[in-house]
Amino acid sequence: MTDYFIQAFIYLVAAVIAVPLAKRFGLGSVLGYLVAGVVIGPVTGLVGQETVTLQHFAEFGVVMMLFLVGMELDPKSLWAMRVRLLGLGGLQVALTAAAATGFAWSLGLAWQTAVAVGFLFSLSSTAIVLQTLTEKGLVKTEGGQSAFSVLLFQDIAVIPMLAIIPLLAVPGISPSGSEGGHSSLSLVEHLPGWAHGLVVVGAIVLVIVCGHYLSRPLFRYVVQSGMREVFTATSLMLIIGIAALMSLVNLSPALGAFLAGVVLANSEFRHELEANIEPFKGLLLGLFFITVGAGINFGVLAESWDIVLLLALAVIIGKALILVGLALAFGIRSSDGWLFTLGLAQAGEFGFVLLTYSTQNRVIPADTAQMLSLVVALSMFLTPLLFIVYDRVVLPRYQKASNEEAEPDEIEEQAPVIVAGVGRFGQIVCRLLRANNIPSVALDHALEQIENLRRIQLKSYFGDATRIQLLETAGIAEARLLVVAIDDRDRAVNLVRHVKQLYPEVWVLARAFDRGHGYELREAGADDVVSETYYSALALGGDALTAMGVHPERARRMTQSFVASEKANEDQLFETWRNIEEGIHFGLGRRYGELFVKLEESLGHAMREDARRTEDEAPAWTAPTDNH
Repeated sequence: MTDYFIQAFIYLVAAVIAVPLAKRFGLGSVLGYLVAGVVIGPVTGLVGQETVTLQHFAEFGVVMMLFLVGMELDPKSLWAMRVRLLGLGGLQVALTAAAATGFAWSLGLAWQTAVAVGFLFSLSSTAIVLQTLTEKGLVKTEGGQSAFSVLLFQDIAVIPMLAIIPLLAVPGISPSGSEGGHSSLSLVEHLPGWAHGLVVVGAIVLVIVCGHYLSRPLFRYVVQSGMREVFTATSLMLIIGIAALMSLVNLSPALGAFLAGVVLANSEFRHELEANIEPFKGLLLGLFFITVGAGINFGVLAESWDIVLLLALAVIIGKALILVGLALAFGIRSSDGWLFTLGLAQAGEFGFVLLTYSTQNRVIPADTAQMLSLVVALSMFLTPLLFIVYDRVVLPRYQKASNEEAEPDEIEEQAPVIVAGVGRFGQIVCRLLRANNIPSVALDHALEQIENLRRIQLKSYFGDATRIQLLETAGIAEARLLVVAIDDRDRAVNLVRHVKQLYPEVWVLARAFDRGHGYELREAGADDVVSETYYSALALGGDALTAMGVHPERARRMTQSFVASEKANEDQLFETWRNIEEGIHFGLGRRYGELFVKLEESLGHAMREDARRTEDEAPAWTAPTDNH
């Protein structure tokens, strides 16, 4: 028992140390998990052969992930993506499998083994790709949707692959047992083909029917118990049961979970299900990535590192070439095409399943399987680096090209007020100025924002407000006021700095995202800085006081005291922040915290004084208790 606790502690420590570091350096959590696995496995030897067993257990994280993905869709959405699902996904699997089969056969492998290798490398990593797309907010992009369609088809394609592999047995290859592999229990193992098909269809129908008709009464019954842990247990029971059923009929558990998720997409319990399953999904996926890194056999890798590396690069480059062709054929252009290509150019976690199944059925020799498992793991290990290339090389290049291609509007008039950035913040400023008949010129490099302002008859022009030439055309030299409300933190600071250097007489009002950004804007020369959430939070805080029984007038005075107290300490806090930024620490970090404590104490004192002053003035007030 002690050994289990120690092993669990090692895995958790590795994840806690490596993942935050990887996120801090912009490498993504997946690469952090993989590196953690390499460190505790091949490098230090802290974990051993139990990683193989754990990997099969952790694959359940992929099942949970596809269940959650399914709940984000509904049958209508699934039908709408049928062209990409069948066309794009089908062609990718077929072309990649054919290319990999031909390459393997040219290396001297038996044709049966070559076909199994083709199946193996036609699949991509659902876990890594969907996790990374979700982290980076790219799931809804055209490239992300296309990648998801292909991944979903690949999961479906695993079914016929598992059915075909036993038919490819090569004479002379001895069967290999699975080390902690999947259970051999099956309901269809000895059935004829027609009966096998009926059982498979019956299992799918059972998942759909039970999910639609029985899940709601079940969850209502559980909710009536009032025990949250029972609801969590029911959620896990549902997914585990679906996975077990799919395994019994030789289907992909991930596919069954996805279908169940689609069925429950419109359920009133959807959000509660997501909240209960998400932590387990994240933990198991993290464990899966760690076991991939820990399972790399450095002994074999050291002996044949050149062959493994060349094969991994051949897989990535070969798949990328096919994906580029498909992206062009299906009209996936610019950065979306690169996202689609780089995201899917690797082998996947189901490759380990197919490898184990192939060795058990005498299709792939054990020594070849060991080499191929290293190729699969290495290609997965390199995938986060491909996403980094997309983020830091491809995306900036296309954004720059887009900005250069789009010519700014010809500015026909000038005004005493220039508003840079007319999103959800800047457009309110423009409307308030127009309501008071104050002329203004609005600039934004987002065309849709400009079109929104033009619909309500506000003067606005398309262009990058951070370009001094455009500001000069808009009349910055004669302007009295510049409002900086652009959404990019660094560009906002640079704009303020450049304007105050060239036109110091222009009064600059700037929107800040938070306190630190506000200090940066003040440092750059902004004459007045307003946090975008400050006054809305004050209003909500005042409403919270009123809801708790404080008289509205007293709540208003309390918020005023809050603002006055903050302003009284603002200069001191700013000077402390500036010294810290300049590297003059000497305990200033603690001083910064002490100033905040002082601020809260003075605020509390001011509020208590205000309460005493208004106690006799304010009539009795009781917060509503019903329908509030």
